[in-house]
Order: sequence, then structure tokens, then C-alpha cells
Amino acid sequence: MLSWLCCSVVWANQAILPVPAAEPQPQTLVRLGDQLFHDTRLSADNTISCASCHDLSLNGADRRPFSVGVGGALGHIRAPSVYNSVLNHAQFWDGSAADLESQVDGPIHNPVEMATNWESVILKLSQDPLITQKFNAHFRDGITADNIRQALAAFQRTLVLTDSPFDRWLAGDSDALTAEQQRGYQQFRNYGCISCHQGANVGGNMFARMGSLENYFILKGDAITEADLGRFNVTGQAHHRYVFKVPGLRTAALNSFFFHDSSASSLEEAIEIMARFQLGREMPTEHTREIAAFIRSLTGQHPRLTHQEQQ
Repeated sequence: MLSWLCCSVVWANQAILPVPAAEPQPQTLVRLGDQLFHDTRLSADNTISCASCHDLSLNGADRRPFSVGVGGALGHIRAPSVYNSVLNHAQFWDGSAADLESQVDGPIHNPVEMATNWESVILKLSQDPLITQKFNAHFRDGITADNIRQALAAFQRTLVLTDSPFDRWLAGDSDALTAEQQRGYQQFRNYGCISCHQGANVGGNMFARMGSLENYFILKGDAITEADLGRFNVTGQAHHRYVFKVPGLRTAALNSFFFHDSSASSLEEAIEIMARFQLGREMPTEHTREIAAFIRSLTGQHPRLTHQEQQ
């Protein structure tokens, strides 16, 4: 009881909370969702599955700047990780999907991803007696778009990374973080990173403008793309131009590229860009290195995450 009270006091003083354990899901539904996640029949030409762009063994996302879809089509925005996606307040960079169920429709219909429709997907799956049997065992109405959404969402709700070094430190293990990581956490707070990156997922719970204090899109020199418009594409409101969901940092150390446009290729570079454009600060190299060390301590564990190749 005393240790629980001590941990509660520690958590109460932190803006970052431990990752909660995944909520129990019906196992038959999870297994069905797992199968669908790896099923290429969800794409128009039977070549692309969810796992094609969200590799669970690596980081739950893509190691390429932009994912390749049906017919070799190149995506326009970096694939986010499916790990801890259940902790996000909305899905996609622009927050256009309210939950994991509605998120499924995005890649299904996107012409540069799966490029198909529900009628085609249902027809193909219905010709498979084994998967039809699995749907019928769980759903009275068998294979439907809504039931596919439910199965995929149930599986994704199990993809939660837990037991990170930082979470162990929050729970009272003073040896879980190195001195450098602890300094990095303090710098993370001192610079104000924590104003947008907090909660259990260290982000994913709010929207923010990319380039709050300096115009990121003008200075980076590339032509503005539709994807750069962010939440404006959802609401049509001028003040949502260049606004994106703040990404959670729990998998950031596993990324090969950063931001919606993959414009940064290292964790340290991403930190420096954020310091300049979001905080209006030029960050000393030592502080950048310390914050990067702290972010690496946020990476948790999952049985499917078998290759933790951190930046």
C-alpha cells in the first residue's frame, strides 16, 4: 500500500503518465483482426496489407519516408506508428478519423494506398470459406465493412508498448534511467516540449501548428503540398492551415524519419527543428543529446516489436 502511495505521488508530479496496459479484447476478434491486418486482399491488386506500411517488428510504421501503395504509388505523408495508436485522441496526422474503427476507411479508399472499396473487399473475403467461418463465429451478420473495422480495431488496441525504462522510473525504480536521460527529461520540461508532449503517449492528445514561432514551410524551401495543409483539409478553416495532431513520442526513437513530411532523418535533427520552429530557441548540442537520450527511454516492450533499432 505504501509503495502504491509513493508511486501515486511521483505520477501526480509528472505531466507524463505511465502507459496503461492494453484493455482486454475478445481473443477471437483479436486473432481475426491480426489476420486481416496482414491480409493483402484488403487492397485492389492483392499486394498491400496494413502490415506493408506498419511493420510491427520494427516500429509499427514504415522505414521509408513515404509508403508505397497499390501499383507502386507513393504516399504523400509519413505513415504513423500503430503502436499506442489507441492512446491518441484522434487518428491520422490531420485527426480526420475519430477512432480506430473509422480510421480503417482511410487506407481502404485512398488511391495511393489500398485503392479499393468495401464491396470489393467483402466479395474477395467471402470467397474464402475459412475466414468466412471465423466472421460467422463472432458476428451474426458475417463479413461486413463494420465487422472488418471492429476486428482490425480490436487487434490494434492490443498494440500497446509498456514497461519502458521511463515508466519503470516513474514507478519508483531510480536506476531505470541513466543520469543523461534524467537530465534530458529535465531539459524536456525546461524548454517547454512538455506543453505539447505529455500524457501517457507523450503526445497524441492535441493539435498544434507546425511552425508556431517561425514559418517552417517557407523556410524549408519545398513547394507546399496538400498534405502540408494538415487539419485545414478536414475543417476548411483558415486557422487550421499547417495544424497537425501532435505525435506521441513513445515510438519516436524507433523512427527512421520524422514529422508528417519525413523532413528530418534523425532524432537529434528533429529535436533541433522543434526547438527552432516551435519554441523559438537555438538548442545547444549537449541539450539536444540529453533530450534524445530521454526520448529513447520512452520506448516500451511488445511481443511483436522484435527489432528495437533505436536512433
